[in-house]
Amino acid sequence: MPEVLLWEETVQPGATWSHVLKRGTILRMTDIEGGVNVGAIFHNFECPAERFNMPDTLKAQHIARLTSGNVLYSDMGRILCSIVEDTVGWHDPIGGSSNAETVKAKYGEARYQEHRNGSHKNAHTSFLIELEKWGLGPRDVTPNVNFFSRLDVADDGSISFHPKNSRPGAYVELRAEMNVLTILNTCQHPLDPSPNYNPKPVRLAIRRGPAPAADDLCRVSCPENGRGFTLTERYFL
Repeated sequence: MPEVLLWEETVQPGATWSHVLKRGTILRMTDIEGGVNVGAIFHNFECPAERFNMPDTLKAQHIARLTSGNVLYSDMGRILCSIVEDTVGWHDPIGGSSNAETVKAKYGEARYQEHRNGSHKNAHTSFLIELEKWGLGPRDVTPNVNFFSRLDVADDGSISFHPKNSRPGAYVELRAEMNVLTILNTCQHPLDPSPNYNPKPVRLAIRRGPAPAADDLCRVSCPENGRGFTLTERYFL
């Protein structure tokens, strides 16, 4: 059966977006201009107390970055989303998000009252705005993924932002393994060294996809993922 495109839209620079990705649908995020950062958090829509667990995601798969074949674990050991396609090659799960104070210190103050759509946005407030639309609040802001961004760790433990990690047209695809409340923003990465406030847009497309097969890359990439898929499938019995 051919995959069916359900929706397309562009999330503007510094904007927010939220949607319940239904189990079995695939979200493609495409970097339009190059250099976009897409901050993302994930919750089980039916039970939002179950949410993305960054430490378990990394230690279960023995990774410090995300790419195709990796999955996003919840704090119940189930799989929220799988990364089924990726032309970027590296997505940051440890850099966190900006807040009003860090954005003001780096880029100066530009309030909505004076600058309207040109005001400076930050990721933490953006997450809160979208969470409140779903009846959630500050305690539901979790560690986030920064899609399209990369951090490098030196021998001395210092962390630096890797410039030009993503090129125009690069994309990553997430397959929803549960009904996943997905909250995105296009604010700049908190460690982006640019002195200019210059967030970028991202193109989103949602389509239906086939169920993961027994030899699905995300399922077989490590033994832990196989168990994660089993727990997730049992949840939907």
